[in-house]
Amino acid sequence: MSTPGTIGRPSRHGPDREPHEKTMTNDVAGALRPRPQQARTRQVNLIPEAMARSHMAQRIHEAESQRAAGRLARAHRLQRRSRRMQRRAERASQRARRALAQAVMQ
Repeated sequence: MSTPGTIGRPSRHGPDREPHEKTMTNDVAGALRPRPQQARTRQVNLIPEAMARSHMAQRIHEAESQRAAGRLARAHRLQRRSRRMQRRAERASQRARRALAQAVMQ
């Protein structure tokens, strides 16, 4: 198979939109500098990645807020249970005092 390019980066078919000069240069940085169309194409190709990143950040934020709400609800339930148990212990203490007082009086 003599098709130029690779599977990940196939070469384009047809004429280039911008004719580029084929000059011999020793300036590697200048030769590797992306053209405006390439930069725009790269930016367009990165849009789904940026959207996925922001979507995941949003989902992480939602999960953290749900965990915080769950912790708050759990703390509220434990506080109510604690108050109930305290009132129950106070009633048991009063019953024990009454029973002791009645035993002493007889």
